[in-house]
Amino acid sequence: MTRILVTLGIILIVVGLAWPWLVKLGLGRLPGDIVIERENFRFYFPITTMVLASLVVSLIFWLFRK
Repeated sequence: MTRILVTLGIILIVVGLAWPWLVKLGLGRLPGDIVIERENFRFYFPITTMVLASLVVSLIFWLFRK
């Protein structure tokens, strides 16, 4: 359990540090992400980005299990 938590912490740190470069790649504004902008309101629901992130994290955990 501690190995998983440490790995998850390291992944979160790396993603946090790499966020400025990930935004430039278009991550967070993929087709399928829902953005509703009104006068004093902005709603953002990144469906496609979350599916992609889930696949990447699942792949990483699968590789660590092997």
